[in-house]
Amino acid sequence: MIASILRLFVLRPLFSIMIFGFPILLLVAVGLFAIVALKTLFLVVFPVVLVVWLVRKLMRTRSSHG
Repeated sequence: MIASILRLFVLRPLFSIMIFGFPILLLVAVGLFAIVALKTLFLVVFPVVLVVWLVRKLMRTRSSHG
């Protein structure tokens, strides 16, 4: 059984690339998407949340002193 599968992969290299290559490409794509999502989170979302939090904190301290 294993020998016939290996013989099939030797005779049809494109078929073996399709079987073994597609999961690898999928893993690479998921990894790249995760990296882009984390970069967006750290470089865009966190600074915006920090600025909004600081502005609200400063507005509260100024309004409470007035």
